[in-house]
Amino acid sequence: MLVNPADVASTEITVRDAKAAALATGLQIQILHANTGREIDSAFESMARDGYEVLFVGASPYFAGRRVQLAQLAAFNHLPATYSNREYVDVGGLMSYGSSISDALRQVGVYAGRILKGAKPADLPVVQASKFELVINAATARMLGLTVPDKLLALADEVIE
Repeated sequence: MLVNPADVASTEITVRDAKAAALATGLQIQILHANTGREIDSAFESMARDGYEVLFVGASPYFAGRRVQLAQLAAFNHLPATYSNREYVDVGGLMSYGSSISDALRQVGVYAGRILKGAKPADLPVVQASKFELVINAATARMLGLTVPDKLLALADEVIE
């Protein structure tokens, strides 16, 4: 798992949840930290040297800006990787599962409209993401020599060929 230590709250939640999931499934996880391009390169060197089998990249605005680097390094190292949002898959990442950014932006527009019509921001309810999407890049899966099960492909919101 690759996380950004600068995103303290997000990293703590992600690591806590990943450790609980790993314990429940009997898997071992290693946590790698990166906050610069060089640290990302170094993390992938460690993963290659230590024989990592899969990678999860935690949510981080910094990582989103480095998504091409992350997807390319995962592909170069033949490392199946999952991400928190579809933008990584759009640039060659294997798969993502996370909240829909377009749905979140639509909700921002709804809130802006309510405020422009006179609603007080303090009176508006706090809204959490309600639409999640699974996106799979079938071309990347083939390049990695992976066969994505038909059941998983059928569940995907989008399959990129």
